[in-house]
Amino acid sequence: MLDTLEHQEQHLDTLHRAMAERRFLVLTGAGISTSSGIPDYRDSEGVRRGKAPMMYQEFLATAQARRRYWARAMLGWPRVRVAQPNQAHLALATLQQRERISALITQNVDTLHDQAGSHDVIELHGSLHRVLCLDCQSRSARDAVQRQLEIDNPHMVQVQAVQAPDGDTLLDPAFEEDFRVPRCPHCDGERLKPDVVFFGENVAPATAARAMAAVENAQGLLVVGSSLMAYSAFRLCKAMVEQGKPVMAINLGKTRGDELLQVKIEASCEQLLPLLAARFE
Repeated sequence: MLDTLEHQEQHLDTLHRAMAERRFLVLTGAGISTSSGIPDYRDSEGVRRGKAPMMYQEFLATAQARRRYWARAMLGWPRVRVAQPNQAHLALATLQQRERISALITQNVDTLHDQAGSHDVIELHGSLHRVLCLDCQSRSARDAVQRQLEIDNPHMVQVQAVQAPDGDTLLDPAFEEDFRVPRCPHCDGERLKPDVVFFGENVAPATAARAMAAVENAQGLLVVGSSLMAYSAFRLCKAMVEQGKPVMAINLGKTRGDELLQVKIEASCEQLLPLLAARFE
């Protein structure tokens, strides 16, 4: 349930006072990008919507699984590529420019924080804008891979599919049968993977260390638009609490870390964050 306007104003006062006294780390999740047209994974109760996403082990196991992934991703990528930052992304960039936040960590793979003007963003789960070759470890731009996909699969170009989280789509399996997966432009290998952390895959050690260092350096944590169901994010909240630092959240619905939160504001981050940024003018 949304907070009343009175409660939102009270929470905004509390958040403003806390961030005026301390430099907060910000952790964002899928909820900040839904207004930009990118679906999230979970409902207000934290329950996953629709079918489970492809697991990392499944992607590695068979060429058929990779063909299924890339067929759906070919249709989903154009909508991710054209997504634009919303007012919540822009407000966080403003807060960073005004040195009100110590660092920004995102679970999202859409690069909308970068597009909004945030810098040194820690991409906990990688970016859909890059593609990694599992054979030669080289990286390619997703747009270049998309051009290859469209050339090799002209029958797919006009197909319409329902958008799903993280550039996935809901696609009839019949379209997968003749689909040609992209090949690495560096080694001609067929094991290309989006440069993101799949379900069932671990966050890269260097990224995890960088995120934990941001927790150590911060004086508090503000969670924005995340259910914290992914342990990679939840563990950051736990570490912050263990260090005796405040954890607050702006999120519509239940989070895994509700018991850890000093303040929880059930409101639209797209509406609330600009109000917060305006208080630091």
